[in-house]
Amino acid sequence: MGQFGFIDLMVVAVYFAAMSIMGWYFGRRAKTTEHYFVGGRAFPGWLVGVSLFGATISSITFVAYPADAFKTGYLRYVICITLPFAVLIASRFFVPFFRRGKITSVFEYLESRFGPRTRVYAACVFIISQCFRISLIQFLVALLVHRITGWDVSWCILAGGVVTAYYTVVGGIEAVIWTDFVQSVILTIGGLFILAVILYRLPGGLHQMLSVAWTDGKFLLNEKVADGTLKPIPWGFALSHKTVGMLLIVGLFQWLGEYSSNQENIQKYCSARSAKDARQAIWLSCLFCVPTWGYFMFLGTGLYVFYKVFPDPAAAAMLAGTRKAEEILPYFVTTQLPPGTGGVVVAAVLAAAMSSMSSAMNSISAVAITDLYKRHMVTGSDDTHYVRAARRVTLASSVIMVGGAYILFKADTMTLQDLWTEFQSIIAGGLVGLYLLGFFTKRGDGRAVGIGIAFAVLFSLFISASGLGWLPSGVTATLNAHFDSYYTGIAGNVVMFALGYVLALFLPRRDDNLKNLTVWTQDGLPLD
Repeated sequence: MGQFGFIDLMVVAVYFAAMSIMGWYFGRRAKTTEHYFVGGRAFPGWLVGVSLFGATISSITFVAYPADAFKTGYLRYVICITLPFAVLIASRFFVPFFRRGKITSVFEYLESRFGPRTRVYAACVFIISQCFRISLIQFLVALLVHRITGWDVSWCILAGGVVTAYYTVVGGIEAVIWTDFVQSVILTIGGLFILAVILYRLPGGLHQMLSVAWTDGKFLLNEKVADGTLKPIPWGFALSHKTVGMLLIVGLFQWLGEYSSNQENIQKYCSARSAKDARQAIWLSCLFCVPTWGYFMFLGTGLYVFYKVFPDPAAAAMLAGTRKAEEILPYFVTTQLPPGTGGVVVAAVLAAAMSSMSSAMNSISAVAITDLYKRHMVTGSDDTHYVRAARRVTLASSVIMVGGAYILFKADTMTLQDLWTEFQSIIAGGLVGLYLLGFFTKRGDGRAVGIGIAFAVLFSLFISASGLGWLPSGVTATLNAHFDSYYTGIAGNVVMFALGYVLALFLPRRDDNLKNLTVWTQDGLPLD
């Protein structure tokens, strides 16, 4: 068993100190909401792109992607390869809407297009879902650090949470973007180091890894079936089971959501100094993310080959499913890495998580202040007041993050996590469909989309109730035979888009000004 010694501890301490110093340095310049939330819209595209990459590659990537490839194959990667198609659409259609109005919050567009109530609903949904998301990320990374270091989980939650909160509260978006840059470098080094150790230990090196994995079908799009064997999923399209074609659609909807309605991403490319830089940023993030996800899948393949060459009872249990496959990477780190190197891996894991959490906390603050507090609560105060309020909201979100992570830890069960995940998917039902309706049609208003959102939420609630066993067994069996819950997000967005469009045909038309609000009503003016 590897030991987390003094040198490892010093590496982590230096990392924490560097993040805190950067927060203090940039905090001296965050004096206005424009600077606190979008950095004065002066960031170069390359920096924003690396920041987007760092926030996208969370600690979940470090754990879940290798675990999937170790246990099955590259099925998860099908979703990843749709990112370039979503970025193509985003760079062509979404960037103009968000750059032209010099917005701070993505939900400002919704008020212009569908009215203030739609904006408030979407903003509240975002805040609630992000508060849970950062709690879950903090909880998972604390468990991972605990497995590697042996530290108490409560202290792991507190340490990462306090440092992330400090530089995000004090420094605003500038601290977030520059720390994302540093963290991206660290997490890349950590991931490369683990694979280097695997290849060094294997007698045949890379050639042996590739040949064993190829012979065992580890590069295929497999899923594990009831008898424990691997079965390639079919091509084509179906709603009753997973297919390659349907997973491509799932991925496209997922990434369209990230670049059409996710405040974290849109806030960053609105902070770029020009539309050209914004486009460069999202393409650069795509260029980094797709191979990085593939790399972590490849790392999981390396772990499979390593433990086939060097059998280990614990690894065999993870492969068989009697232990969680997500334990495989921390187990390798604690048992196989040379002494004194664990600190680098822990810093990489923390970097992956903290980049995601800091971006989320700053975006929560931007939405709470821009869409709710400044718009509906305190409407006429000076900018200094709003900056102070923004810091308080960021601090409050960090308290929720740490407290939520601790509750998840004490619950000691996946039930609470599953329930919250289902709740999040229910309340967010149809948001991508809502934005697509706004961007690509001239139909719909607050009345139509309000009804569409209600039906999308009800549909998601029905599917979730079936998955949680809350419906009669006959209903659940019939539903499962014809519809895979994996496609709930797609269906919810289709329901939202279709109902919003159809209802708009029957409701009395309002003479809304749609100038520069749809792809059909743009005036062709410069974006910046």
